[in-house]
Amino acid sequence: MKRRERTRQLIELGGLIAKAGLIELTDDDRAVMLGALADIATRLRADDREQLILLWRRRGKRMFEHGAID
Repeated sequence: MKRRERTRQLIELGGLIAKAGLIELTDDDRAVMLGALADIATRLRADDREQLILLWRRRGKRMFEHGAID
């Protein structure tokens, strides 16, 4: 069952990459996408982590509701 849950999680995370438009915006360049995600991880280690999480959570919720990137 653990394997099935992990597979579902990975599929859902891939869906988020697609929903954000990163596949098209990077011409499906996985090195670019990984670099961008690494940049996010670096930013989350900074002192303004809570502000970033709040901002990104609000933006993400709007995207789930409306399907658009702002």
